Amino acid sequence: MNPAWIHAVVLVCVFGAVVLAAESVIRWAASNRAEGQAIHWRLKMIGRDAGTNERVNLLRRTGASVPEGLPPIVDRFAHGIDRMLLQARLRIETPRVLLIILIAPVALFFGLLLLMSLRWGVSISVGRIVICATFAVALGAVLPVMAISAKATRTRKKIQDQFPVALDVFVRGLRAGHPIAAALDLLTVELPEPIGPEFRTVVDEVSYGAELRDSLQNMAERWDLADMRMFVVSLSIQSETGGNLAEILENLTRVIRERQAMFMKVRALSSEGRMTAVMLTLLPVLTFALLFTFNPQFFLDVANDPWFVPGFTFLIILYLIGFFAIRKMVDLKV
Repeated sequence: MNPAWIHAVVLVCVFGAVVLAAESVIRWAASNRAEGQAIHWRLKMIGRDAGTNERVNLLRRTGASVPEGLPPIVDRFAHGIDRMLLQARLRIETPRVLLIILIAPVALFFGLLLLMSLRWGVSISVGRIVICATFAVALGAVLPVMAISAKATRTRKKIQDQFPVALDVFVRGLRAGHPIAAALDLLTVELPEPIGPEFRTVVDEVSYGAELRDSLQNMAERWDLADMRMFVVSLSIQSETGGNLAEILENLTRVIRERQAMFMKVRALSSEGRMTAVMLTLLPVLTFALLFTFNPQFFLDVANDPWFVPGFTFLIILYLIGFFAIRKMVDLKV
């Protein structure tokens, strides 16, 4: 057969394989998204035959999952990871995540040293040790924490956007004559995830004997939202002083919506700065990890230079200064 025809047939086959692979990936992503929107998170757990203890642990993660006796800095970091895992709705336990963050960089570091000495035939020097340690920390700890934080931020934003709708449903339930417990149970049926399972957690805690105010306060602390705290304060004041709870919550809903409108205006005005912060934070780490993964000689060849270690250390210090400065600039309170 003519080589030109063979080449054409190969190109057609490659094109067809790429199209089929892309279609499969798109169909898989669309089906997962549709399933996540259509099926309640709690029902998915029941469909996996999860036991009662597992469902309770998934619905409610507490600070008790953080090991005790840690140094203050490590303890704050562990509680931050625990809150991010809760908000990201990940099933993995906090001690396991901390262990992975601790072990993965060490394993990557020694693996790189073995590759350098045995396979690549490169001598080990101080500069190469520094660059390998930086790559191990970036790939084994920094990028996973960034991924968890991004997922937690998206879920927290969904909770914040859904909360005024939840208050509207709650007020309608009260005006229809339902008691507070029945109105809360209505939220677990009518609202989608992620806020629906959160109110289901509150209902479960009340069913097992907890105070309603304490359960709602726990939910507000888990998500660290001022709107939820105002809701808890309103319920607490109404339970002590009396009054029309439906009218109080209706006024609170109006205040929250106006506050969110102001917040969206601020976000629109600061969108350029926030995008700059994201790019300047994520892009250097991601670029360094990818470049070192696919072309490690690019860094290893210059690591023996006597000015490499001071220059690289100064570069990391500048990156950290820029990270905290930009984060402070775009962290606007409304």
